[in-house]
Amino acid sequence: MIMTLLRRSAKPGAEAAGTPPAPAAASSSLDAGQLGHLARQAGELGREAAELNGTIDDLAAAGSRQRDAFETLGRDMDAMHGANRAIASATEASRVAVREARSAVAGVGAGVAGVVDTLREVSGAAGEITQIALQTRLVAFNASVEAKRAGEAGRGFAVVAEAVKDLAAKVEASSKAIMSTVQQLDRRIGELSREISEDDGHRSAFHAALGNAESRVDEIAVAATRNVESCGAMLASVRALAEQVGTTARALDEARQRASTFLGVSESLLEMTAASGVRTPDTPYIEAAVRTADAISRRFERALASGEITLADLFDDAYRPIEGSDPVQHLTRFTALTDRLLPELQEPVLERLPKVVFCAAVDRNGYLPTHNRKFSQPQGPDPVWNAANCRNRRIFADRTGLAAGRNQRRFLLQTYRRDMGGGRRVLMKDLSAPIVVGGRHWGGLRIAYQF
Repeated sequence: MIMTLLRRSAKPGAEAAGTPPAPAAASSSLDAGQLGHLARQAGELGREAAELNGTIDDLAAAGSRQRDAFETLGRDMDAMHGANRAIASATEASRVAVREARSAVAGVGAGVAGVVDTLREVSGAAGEITQIALQTRLVAFNASVEAKRAGEAGRGFAVVAEAVKDLAAKVEASSKAIMSTVQQLDRRIGELSREISEDDGHRSAFHAALGNAESRVDEIAVAATRNVESCGAMLASVRALAEQVGTTARALDEARQRASTFLGVSESLLEMTAASGVRTPDTPYIEAAVRTADAISRRFERALASGEITLADLFDDAYRPIEGSDPVQHLTRFTALTDRLLPELQEPVLERLPKVVFCAAVDRNGYLPTHNRKFSQPQGPDPVWNAANCRNRRIFADRTGLAAGRNQRRFLLQTYRRDMGGGRRVLMKDLSAPIVVGGRHWGGLRIAYQF
């Protein structure tokens, strides 16, 4: 029914030529009424399609952010799991080291006990030497007495006896010193032996501390093992969730593509009803867009003819970022020209037509050099405020902006949600008409207006 009505109201070949056809003289008032009704319904369909597309865009963007967040979380959990495995491994090594230390201390204890036994043997030998030295001194004393009784005949023997007695005294003193030193060593090493030895009836402070350390290391090892297991389970859960989120994000991407197709169909229907020749609510905006785009084309051509700008400069696409701008603004070699020429052509559209939000020309890449005055404020320190109030000199390479800049049909009617900054979006229509300079497509004039 819709296509029949459109065919009845359109001239043959008009659609192929890409220009809205003129109304057919034979169209009945009923057909015009039906087309008007169809135009209104197409507008509502466009509104709903744009709202749906924008909502799915938001969901898809949120899904992408969640997917990225889960991927980051998965990497963090993987790193944590690896760190916990390293802790568990180091703790197990510590536990083994403590046990080896206990064994080594036990070996040292046995060695110290052997030293104690040896020292006691040395002490016994020194005691025997002392006894021998004492007996030698007694014998030497008796020999000395006998030598004195012998008079001159025993003088030499007396000298030898005296020397033997002195030597025996020195040996006795040395033996006693050895015995004293050995006794001190025996006492100290005995204390050390008791500290590093352990039996059923005795647990030294050293072994108590060593045992306490071993117990703590065991507790850490158990906790580390449990932590590794928990991290492993959590990592598996995070990976499963990440996969689910990824699946959802992919599904949302597919839904976004289908919603874009649906939006494109609704926009085509809007264009077809607007091009049918029957006046619709969009007709005044179409006429203004086409008229203003033609005026801009002629003004650019005059600028070329007068030498105000060269063709290369007018089509310059080497966009130079303005340092410190946020959002980023750009300059080209034609920005100064558009600042001089476009305001007098763009600003009147805002006053003549109701519901117009903006009227601005963009080049074929979506670059908007000269916006309406209300959207061309100097940037400040707040990027959110800048996004809403400083929209000139920016590149709008979104679906709507690029399509408007690259459209070469007589007009293009789109529906979209405009980002006003600060998270605020407004649902509106976008009408664009091509700007052609000397037969070369420069860009398009965009008129955005509310439903």
